[in-house]
Amino acid sequence: MAKQDNFETALHTLEGVVDRLENADLSLEEALSAFELGVKSASRCQKLLQAVETQVDVLLKKQDQTLTTEKFQE
Repeated sequence: MAKQDNFETALHTLEGVVDRLENADLSLEEALSAFELGVKSASRCQKLLQAVETQVDVLLKKQDQTLTTEKFQE
């Protein structure tokens, strides 16, 4: 996994790893290697989501036309 993977690529990698671990007959070494890649992919996804969360502030215009920000909530 390249360090510059975007979210979709990292998520696709993670999904592939999960599928391999759930459905493939892997040796211990293969399973450990796949698990390590999955952890790295999950970490990359989490970092990208945290970066987006800190960047995304919802701008709200008050009645007096001033802008205020609030934390983004799902």
